[in-house]
Amino acid sequence: MTDSKTVRVSILDKDYQVSCEANEVAALQRSASFLDQKMREMKENSNVIGLDRLAVMAALNLTNDLLAQSDQANQLNSKQSEIEHQMQIQSAELDQLGEKLDSALARLKKA
Repeated sequence: MTDSKTVRVSILDKDYQVSCEANEVAALQRSASFLDQKMREMKENSNVIGLDRLAVMAALNLTNDLLAQSDQANQLNSKQSEIEHQMQIQSAELDQLGEKLDSALARLKKA
């Protein structure tokens, strides 16, 4: 059974009641604090008027940052997969070389 909890968060001096799982309270508070900070920065540094517009602009900026980081993570994962594949190929080549050396040594011992 889920342990749901109602948490009060404040964004731009406006309080919101949000339900979440008890184990997610800290993450919710951290997210609300981060959003509050970003919206305050936007309010100070732009001419966006109205809480709704400010919230949409903050959401767009945060989404853009999230997608950029996701793209970067995907590129890193792709490079990591490529490197792992190359390492597998090199390991197989080393195994083949080891087998050839063992075979050559066995022939020398017989001779």
